[in-house]
Amino acid sequence: ITPGMSPQAREDQLQRKAVVLEYFTRHKRKEKKKKAKGLSARQRRELRLFYIKPEQQRYSLFLPLHELWKQYIRDLCNGLKPDTQPQMIQAKLLKADLHGAIISVTKSKCPSYVGITGILLQETKHIFKIITKEDCLKGILRFRIQEILLSRPPE
Repeated sequence: ITPGMSPQAREDQLQRKAVVLEYFTRHKRKEKKKKAKGLSARQRRELRLFYIKPEQQRYSLFLPLHELWKQYIRDLCNGLKPDTQPQMIQAKLLKADLHGAIISVTKSKCPSYVGITGILLQETKHIFKIITKEDCLKGILRFRIQEILLSRPPE
């Protein structure tokens, strides 16, 4: 339909055809959901998230953690039947979380590590942090340890 058309021609045109006067699509913007980003290693260090204050470095404070760990291992091993193959038990224990376990270093490339016993507090890619009975927090380089022993606390 053009503006120069006669009214009769315009009326005739409108009678025969559907005319869309206004048509446009609105594009709805999809709002992207922002994922919560975790802290970087640098931010964790700056915030000192994994720092244990000297007044909290007491063996007796972490004995309840060891009790929880013992219950966790009992529950883990309870799912294993008595006729379970040793390889299955070993595989389960290798994947088990060791936070709270009392461990002893029995063999190491570094002789000063041998004999250290305590509750495992932190396990990172490179370091085990252990609290000893003498309330001493020790960091042990993981790659220097060749053998550890999971043990019960001395009575």
